[in-house]
Amino acid sequence: MQPSENPDIAQLARELYPTESASFLAALDQTVEDWTATSRDAQAQQAADLANSAQAADPANPAMFSQQDVLLITYGDQFRSDIPKEKPLNALCQFAEQRLRELCSYIHILPFFPSTSDDGFAVSDYSRVDPELGDWEPITRTSGSFRMAFDLVLNHSSASHDWFRRFLAGESPYDRYYHQRPAEYDSAQVVRPRTHPLLTPFTRPNGEKVFVWTTFSEDQVDLNYSAPELMIEIIGILLLYISRGASMIRLDAIAYLWKEDGTTCIHHPNAHNAVKLFRALVDHLGLDTVLLTETNVPHQENISYFGNGSDEAHMVYNFALPPLTLEAFISGSATSLRRWAATLPQESGTTTFLNFLASHDGIGVTPATDWLSEERFDHLVETVAARGGRVSWKATPQGKVPYELNCNFFSAVADPDLPRDLRVRAFLSSQAIMLALAGVPGIYVHSLLGSESWEDGPEQLGHNRAINRQKLSLTQVDAELNDPGTLRHAVFSGFSQLIQARKRYSAFSPTARQVVLGTANSAAATTAAATAAARATTDAADATDADTPREVFAVLRESADSRVLCLTNCSAAEVVWPHGAPGSARDIVSGREVNVANGGVSLEPYLTLWLELRPEHHLGPRAGSAS
Repeated sequence: MQPSENPDIAQLARELYPTESASFLAALDQTVEDWTATSRDAQAQQAADLANSAQAADPANPAMFSQQDVLLITYGDQFRSDIPKEKPLNALCQFAEQRLRELCSYIHILPFFPSTSDDGFAVSDYSRVDPELGDWEPITRTSGSFRMAFDLVLNHSSASHDWFRRFLAGESPYDRYYHQRPAEYDSAQVVRPRTHPLLTPFTRPNGEKVFVWTTFSEDQVDLNYSAPELMIEIIGILLLYISRGASMIRLDAIAYLWKEDGTTCIHHPNAHNAVKLFRALVDHLGLDTVLLTETNVPHQENISYFGNGSDEAHMVYNFALPPLTLEAFISGSATSLRRWAATLPQESGTTTFLNFLASHDGIGVTPATDWLSEERFDHLVETVAARGGRVSWKATPQGKVPYELNCNFFSAVADPDLPRDLRVRAFLSSQAIMLALAGVPGIYVHSLLGSESWEDGPEQLGHNRAINRQKLSLTQVDAELNDPGTLRHAVFSGFSQLIQARKRYSAFSPTARQVVLGTANSAAATTAAATAAARATTDAADATDADTPREVFAVLRESADSRVLCLTNCSAAEVVWPHGAPGSARDIVSGREVNVANGGVSLEPYLTLWLELRPEHHLGPRAGSAS
């Protein structure tokens, strides 16, 4: 059956292109036919390679993801090789094979295409690998051992892209590929994560000046999806990436995709329809491909890209997790983090969260605004700045507001004057929260390697995000990882212990039961009303379970064959989890027995315990009960 015969695809075509749906569907059929003729053999080989690798799917667990899944986020040129003329992608492939086989199932290589700015996110050619990084060979090779995630940078292209050159020249159909507006265009309603002017002037070959929509920078010109020819181009690129080994496609900046005058130009219904179209096509073709939406917005807006659970994204970033976790460790109080986490929906096997704390971007603070009082929000921003971080701002109809904290998570999470061992413990405990929550963990390479802020980066590269984007010598990294006295060794080995413990217990499956303890919504509220009720307690930040210390984040994970109580002390003081039980419980990370009698569990500063519960233990509620 051709795509045009699929009723969901046909309906979406009519909604997106009411007057051009027939021609759009005909072009879509041709694009898919051409792709199918050239790509099926490559896909079959990749599937066979994965089936023989350590990352093969577990036939006993038919869900899309399991507790075995961990995603690494990295740049293609993250590592420099000391071997003459060896390209960075080869160095990355070597690192992955030597260090990641037992830790990660997915590798997300950030845009590795020719680009003119923004560290790869101003793509000038979507179909080629940047020759400075290498070619397709190491990517294809790595896809035989790991599932690969590629970026589809679809909101904008580089101003140097051939499409934009032809747009300026007035060639058809490229004259429809970008948004232009009059110089006096009123952009007051437009929501975007930047403060520079929305329109950037460019000059056509005939000398005419044209003003083009640029959401993110003057070099990143926004694509016009009201042109069906452009949508066909982008679908062709999506299919190319799948044929080149992508098991996951990250839809970059999807919230801003569709522009309509008189609206905020964020979360437009047709932005959702575009995601639905990609999902319907992936499903129609029977592809084992995950669609991940990148929408750094308030939590309820973010999870709207799950759609009805089967018609939009398979996965969304859990964008509220990084700022709320960081704030918990900065304030020493997990109350806001607990209230938010208690509202997370219990996801099915068809959708899940990508839980992360750090990435190539900074820590977006917009998702935290509903959950932090103004005082706690300001304290978060001020503390990160005091610890060497930067603050980036965005334009809104209400004026300029903080958008992103640019910092290395290790450098920001604990007082830099504390002993190194305690800072390492604080950092690993923050990561343990991410690893404990339902979803798939996404770990930024600099977090896994125990990097600190690259303080010279913003000045050298001219933008705040450079503080967490330092490129590294592979030889030096290897030497430090092999030296037990280094920070990198301490963090990497601690991370490895946490990941290996997580992989052994089905209680950490994305579909396993999750109960956040110590809030009025501990039964995991999922309705909008319950979420609103939880947010309403923001100004009474410590109005939680009186028996739960404010410093402790506690979550119970439970499957049919295992129960694990995850306790994290987010403070620099010793506290006691007051829910005792007979005897002892085993910490599955360290393997030691922990005394849980005589009044509860003692938690040293910044300590995390993952306690395997036996039937006689009642340290937390059983699945199906509310606390």
